[in-house]
Amino acid sequence: MKNPLKSLYDWVLSWAEKPGGEAALYSLAFAEASFFPIPPDPLLIAFCLSKPDRSLNFALFTTIFSVIGGMFGYLIGFALFEIVGKPILNFYNYWDAYNNVKSMFDTYGFIAVLIAGFTPIPYKVFTIASGSLYFNFPLFVLASIISRGARFFLVSIIMFFFGKPAKEFIDKYFDWLSLAFVVLLIAGFLVIKYAL
Repeated sequence: MKNPLKSLYDWVLSWAEKPGGEAALYSLAFAEASFFPIPPDPLLIAFCLSKPDRSLNFALFTTIFSVIGGMFGYLIGFALFEIVGKPILNFYNYWDAYNNVKSMFDTYGFIAVLIAGFTPIPYKVFTIASGSLYFNFPLFVLASIISRGARFFLVSIIMFFFGKPAKEFIDKYFDWLSLAFVVLLIAGFLVIKYAL
């Protein structure tokens, strides 16, 4: 029986060949930075694997739309926290993460956004928190550009140079890589809960 995650992986890869696939990638990048739980990385990887020569272009536009989404998340925290921000935090049960982020901003503000933008830690928590805590907006944007750009360009550069071998490696070791991803995801949430 085929691994359901592998079926999902194959389905995500198929988006790279569909009309409107790029719009889906950039919409996902925007939404994930402000209110949606699924990161754009799997779809970005799919596009880079499908069209390695355009990897850097995909990274650029994924970064742009993610940063714009982060600005929208900032706006939610800044001006719409009561009516939009709180319901988002309630829906995803992110209050512990939000409270940890609040304490981080006092000491690490800029660094906190950098870390959040690059790691699996839910970026939307940081974008909403940045707005609700009135964190310096130009610094927020700068940290978002650096961290989101580093994350998405790293993925795209790897795919640009190692696209076909990377796809073969992923196909061959998909089950183990899925397990590793779950472990990293759990570790990210533990970092939020206990270390930050």
